[in-house]
Amino acid sequence: MFRQAVRDVRNAPQPAPVASPKDPALAALHAAVNQLLASSHALGEPMLEVAPAYLSDTETADVLTLLCEQIGEPFEHGLAARRYAMSGDRRALHGTVL
Repeated sequence: MFRQAVRDVRNAPQPAPVASPKDPALAALHAAVNQLLASSHALGEPMLEVAPAYLSDTETADVLTLLCEQIGEPFEHGLAARRYAMSGDRRALHGTVL
């Protein structure tokens, strides 16, 4: 029940409302970025289950390093996805995923 309450509070953030670009290539790029954000949030949720938000990045490193190796994800991407799932702020992915 607690896990569901946390999920309800921490829903995947909706993409920022932006007018549809008239250029089809730009519209496809926007769609790809939004899909990348959604998949990063989906990756961040299990990262939070393994390493809850109250742990520091240093404490999280031991746990997430092993998980990231098992799923074939770079540690920096897993850590960024965890931060993004906690905050919903796209800037958490800057330099790693985006």
